[in-house]
Amino acid sequence: MRRRLAALLIVPALLLTACGGEDTDKKDDASSSPEAARTEVPKPVDSASPMPQVTGDKGKKAVITVPKGDPGKSFVVHTVTPGTGAEVKKDDLVVANFTGKIWKGGKDLGSSYDQGGTPQVITAGSKTVIPAFAEGVTGQKVGSRVLVVAPPAAAFGAAGKQEIGVSGTDTLVFALDIESVIPKKAEGKQAEIPADLPQIDAEKNEPATIKIPKNDPPAKLVDDVLIEGKGPEVKSGQTVYMQYTGAAWKINEGKDKAKNFDSSWNTGAPFTTAIGQGQVIEGWDKGLVGKKVGSRVLLVIPPAQAYKDQDKGPELPANSTLVFVVDILAAM
Repeated sequence: MRRRLAALLIVPALLLTACGGEDTDKKDDASSSPEAARTEVPKPVDSASPMPQVTGDKGKKAVITVPKGDPGKSFVVHTVTPGTGAEVKKDDLVVANFTGKIWKGGKDLGSSYDQGGTPQVITAGSKTVIPAFAEGVTGQKVGSRVLVVAPPAAAFGAAGKQEIGVSGTDTLVFALDIESVIPKKAEGKQAEIPADLPQIDAEKNEPATIKIPKNDPPAKLVDDVLIEGKGPEVKSGQTVYMQYTGAAWKINEGKDKAKNFDSSWNTGAPFTTAIGQGQVIEGWDKGLVGKKVGSRVLLVIPPAQAYKDQDKGPELPANSTLVFVVDILAAM
C-alpha cells in the first residue's frame, strides 16, 4: 500500500509504526523490523539493572537520564506515574506522547512535545508497531507515564533504523505519556446516501466497501456527513487522526464493489496529518475542516481538488474524481 493521499506528508520525529506514511514497497522501512523481531521479543519485566531515570512534569517533555555503562538485555516496561483512567486493552487505539533516547551515547531521538510534534496513535499489542510501544501501553491506565527500555528485539530489530541513527545493536529508552483511548471508527447509524452518490458500507473494522453508481460524478466537492460525531469541530491547523478508504470514480463506475486504491485499515494504524494547511489534497482540507470529531464523512473530490492531470497509476489515472469515506477519530 502506498500513501498517495498527501502531496506533502508530515514526517514524524521518530517513525514508529510499520507504515507511517512511507511506501511499503521499500524493504528497509520499519515494516520489516518489528515483525521480523516479534518472534524474539522477550517478555517485559518491571525492573532491571541498571535502570534509566525519568523526571519532569507530566504533560511536558520528559527528562531521561541514562546510566553509565552498558544496558542489560531485559525488555523493561515500568510505570513511573500511574494513571487513574481506563486500562488499555489489546487492540485499543492509544494516543500517547513520547520522549526517546538511544542508551549508548545518550543521543536524543526526539519527542512528540518538540515544536511541530504530535502524539502517536498506537495500536496496543499490534505487530505493526514496534514492541516498545505496542507492549509499553498495553495494560497501563490512561494518564500513566511509563518508562520503556527496549533492546533491539523490542525496537527495530537487527536491521535498526538507520535514517534516524538507530543501529541494529542499539537499546532505546522511552518515556510514554498515555493520554487517551480513542474509538476505532465512527459510531452511530449511518445516514441514507442519495442514489447518484457512492454507497458506503463501513461497519466493519476493515477497508470500507464502496459502490459507485452508473452516472457522471458531481462537478463540485461533496462532503456529506454520514454519521455526525459528538466531538468538537475540526479546526484548520489541527492534527487529525482518521481511518479512511479511497477509490477512483470512473474506473469503478457501476461495479458492485470498487477496487480501493488505498486504505488506512491496511496499515494497522490510523492516518495522521495536519489539516487545512496544504499537507493533503485540497478536497480533504476543504471537506474535513469544520466537521465534528467522531464523524463519518463521504468525500467526492473533483480532479481540480485532487491530483488534477497527474497519472498516479492504473488505479488512479489522470483527471480522476476521488471517493473517500473518512472516519474522524481525534483532532489535536
